[in-house]
Amino acid sequence: MIKYILKRLGLTVLILLGVSLIIYVLIRLMPVDFIEKKIAEMNQGGATIDQATIDNMKAMYGLTDDTFLGVLKGYWSWLTKLVQFDFGTSFKYGIPVIDVIKDSMGISFAVALLATIFEFMIAIPLGITAATHQYSIRDYVVTVLVMIGISLPSFFFGQVLKDLFAMKLGWFPNSGLTDATKDLTGFAKLMDYAWHMFVPVLTVVILSIGGRMRMTRTEMLEVMNSDYIRTARAKGLSERKVIYKHAFRNTLIPLVTSLAGLLPSLFSGAIITEQIFDLPGIGNLAFQAMDAGDIPFIMGYNMFLALLSVMGVLLADLMYAVVDPRVKLTD
Repeated sequence: MIKYILKRLGLTVLILLGVSLIIYVLIRLMPVDFIEKKIAEMNQGGATIDQATIDNMKAMYGLTDDTFLGVLKGYWSWLTKLVQFDFGTSFKYGIPVIDVIKDSMGISFAVALLATIFEFMIAIPLGITAATHQYSIRDYVVTVLVMIGISLPSFFFGQVLKDLFAMKLGWFPNSGLTDATKDLTGFAKLMDYAWHMFVPVLTVVILSIGGRMRMTRTEMLEVMNSDYIRTARAKGLSERKVIYKHAFRNTLIPLVTSLAGLLPSLFSGAIITEQIFDLPGIGNLAFQAMDAGDIPFIMGYNMFLALLSVMGVLLADLMYAVVDPRVKLTD
């Protein structure tokens, strides 16, 4: 196990190096000099930028030399700071990129975590019951829910729920995370957060359970037709034990594979949903930074997502040994 983990960690480092190189090269290939663009915006705002400040800004991101060796030096300079968790300073927010991510990541994490918990609590039982009652009414109901979750775009469905629950019924606020007119503390503040996040979480849950239900149903149908399931029934085991102890255990294997993308989804933020409900999460801030051409934030944010992605893949590989005793992580 230790040997396998060390091997995967080494591969993870190589992947991150490749991703960082691709990000840096793509930014250098942009037809617009983002430093010059930032300086032009500052000049339009009335600020006077001297040449020394311009040179420092270009040196910060290794843009003083456009030759091949200059690009390599610039990449090495950026990479050296990157491994020290120095992602640079955001043009739009005026503070270090790592601080922007840390300050706004908690809100996105809370929304994504709650949505993921409810997604698994709803999608997996419904997928199992649809598979064990194939072509029944409940199976058709699940199929309809799957189609809704897969087909509806988040910007449309989120706006529909916002219009229904906030605008027409008035049960929930239409935007924001807190009520600015009240000074709440303790449990009252926590309930205010929950009140504001209910509709955004509901949007994410409904749109995400479709794929999870379909995967669970498909895998359960395949497993239920296996020889060892018929053997378990022939031995006189109860149907509940056959389904949840024997069949569902093997259904977990593809579900674990899908968990590889769970970790980045918990921290990356739901960009469209946060935009609709005006939540100050990392997804909303990332969208605004990208729209403003905040290159340092874009580079740092994408490296942050790459790190979470490779960590998610590693955790999924380790989970295989937990759900499938046939897997031995020794190579």
